[in-house]
Parts: sequence; structure tokens; C-alpha cells
Amino acid sequence: MNIEQCVEKGLLVEIAKDLQKAKASVDTARHKLDLAIKEREHRIWEGAILSGYTSMFHAARALLFKDGYKERSHYAVGVYVKEKYANRIEMKYLTQFESVRLQRHEVLYGLERDFELDEREAKDSVEMAAGFLEAVEKIIKES
Repeated sequence: MNIEQCVEKGLLVEIAKDLQKAKASVDTARHKLDLAIKEREHRIWEGAILSGYTSMFHAARALLFKDGYKERSHYAVGVYVKEKYANRIEMKYLTQFESVRLQRHEVLYGLERDFELDEREAKDSVEMAAGFLEAVEKIIKES
């Protein structure tokens, strides 16, 4: 799926560009990253992973607001950022966004608890969220 298909399916909605909402979303992303760091320090692996993803989600949303879009799907946010910003955000962050999105979905909605989240996954999630947020902040500041 691409951005155009996401818009056609209503997963992304065109809105007026809003740099204020973009900056507010970056602030939320920063708050969620700080929370993820604290959760990791307290060995709350699941919380650190979820907060890390939430930080990445809000950072990505900032780009949508900046460009004049609103999301109706976490999946579509990933599609948008990967298609629109692959030349400005390292691919490892874009790939991790999708990976942690799927992990988040399983943690929140899955009925099977046959997986265990660990320190390495929490550390990776926090580090990826920090790098992703840094890249997004740079893009927003250039706007």
C-alpha cells in the first residue's frame, strides 16, 4: 500500500498543514520517550517498549501534521513516513517503527502470551525511539 491508497481507503485524511500541532506532537513524543527511559531503568520491559513505540508514533504524526495529514491508522502512519521521508530518516528507524508497531499490537490485543519481552528489546525500542525523534525534530525545525 502507498500514501495514495491510504488516502483512498480513508486511513490518511488530508487536512490543513499545522506546524503548531506538529510541534505539540513532538512534545508528546519527547514525553513518551522520557517515560520509556524511566520504565527501562525500572526493568518494566513491556512498558518501555510500548512507550518507545508511542514516542515514535507521535514523532511520525508530527510529520503528518506538518505536511497536512491526519492518521486513521497506525499502519498508514508507517506507510506515509517511509514513503515520504526515506531520504531523510535512516531506514533502520523506519523498519523499527513497523516492527515495534506489530509488537505493540500483539502486546495490547493478542490473546496469546507465549512471548516474553526482555531487556534487549526494551533497550532497542528506547534507542530507536530516541534516534527517530531526533531525526523528526530536525525536519520540523527546518520547516
